[in-house]
Amino acid sequence: MEEISFALDTFYAVMAGALVMWMAAGFTMLEAGLVQKKDVSEIVTKNLGLYSIACIMYLVIGFGYMYPGDSIANILPSFTSYVGLSTTSEDVGISYGMDYSAQADFFFQVVFVATAMSIVSGAVAGRMKLVPFFIFAVVLTGFIYPVQGFWNWGGGFLSAGGYLDYAGSGTVHLCGAAAALAVVLVLGPRKGKYAADGTSLPMPGSNIPLAALGVWILWLGWFGFNGGSTLVVSNEGAAVEVSQVFMNTNLAAAGGVVATILLSLFLTKKIDVTMVINGAIAGLVAITAEPADPSGGQAIIIGAAGGALVYYSILFFDKVLKLDDPVGAISAHGIVGILGVMVVPFTDGDASFLWQFYGVVAIAGFTFFTSLVAILVINKVFTIRASDEEQDLGLDVTEIGIEAYPEFK
Repeated sequence: MEEISFALDTFYAVMAGALVMWMAAGFTMLEAGLVQKKDVSEIVTKNLGLYSIACIMYLVIGFGYMYPGDSIANILPSFTSYVGLSTTSEDVGISYGMDYSAQADFFFQVVFVATAMSIVSGAVAGRMKLVPFFIFAVVLTGFIYPVQGFWNWGGGFLSAGGYLDYAGSGTVHLCGAAAALAVVLVLGPRKGKYAADGTSLPMPGSNIPLAALGVWILWLGWFGFNGGSTLVVSNEGAAVEVSQVFMNTNLAAAGGVVATILLSLFLTKKIDVTMVINGAIAGLVAITAEPADPSGGQAIIIGAAGGALVYYSILFFDKVLKLDDPVGAISAHGIVGILGVMVVPFTDGDASFLWQFYGVVAIAGFTFFTSLVAILVINKVFTIRASDEEQDLGLDVTEIGIEAYPEFK
């Protein structure tokens, strides 16, 4: 019976990981649809590259940092190498000490790492050069993400203190958004985004149906993101929990969509499809910190709160702070990620507002400052920003050499 449960849970972890891996396609389509047509090939290349870099760096360095088995004061993890992980390695089966194999553990975790880096990709779209972006991807996926991931899921000080984050509203989404904010502050806005008087000028996306396809893919993949984080499915209690997580994940996304539809209609007399797209993502992010405990009705409320928050946050970042975020990633994943973490105590009696707040400050602060240092150093060696002339031509021409839409000039 133990072997059957182990096999079932291993298969579940691998399949959940495959769903999350499919989210990479969702981020690619979302970004490709919301950027200008002259930057689409670069977006595709960037997302293929960052996913591959994340996979390699997490095996070589990141996984060992995130789950070291030892640390200094539960803050700085030691290092264990997993480069030689194979079927002949010791302790990869039942003796690994988990309900699934070591390889399944790695695969399920690595797709989360890539998700965090995908958040950065959207925020810097249209003006960041590829080579420095890929170098930053090495730093984030190999070093920054694993350290703060250890604090929550690897036995670090946050989990020891009582911080709860079921599937990563903070550990994944806030981390990615904090890194994105650091890079955007150094990078600056796209040419033509703001007038001389600071007025925000529209830069419409190239393909709204493509962006919508992206959010549908993300919605589907999120069932693996949250559902897989139950980690087991081989007993009655776990099976019921998984089904609750799936239901709540779906309802929260729906709540986010409806909230942005109503807000947009009330405030502008029209329904902004880009806000609705971000409303779905916001609902998903908001429920990710605790998708198992809320009732279906509570999940809708949490998702709707995320949708309302992302609507105002996108406008605030764009029109007040003058921070150019072409896809709304910092708002949808960062600001709403904070919301997701902080609402956990309302439905989980084991959570405390104090430790949830500590978690937000620790994750956002550490990721932002280390990312800021990293991108400043990278910018000293490689100019990270495409010139105005390069932006006019489009990164498809200057960085890739192949245009996504050559027939449209």
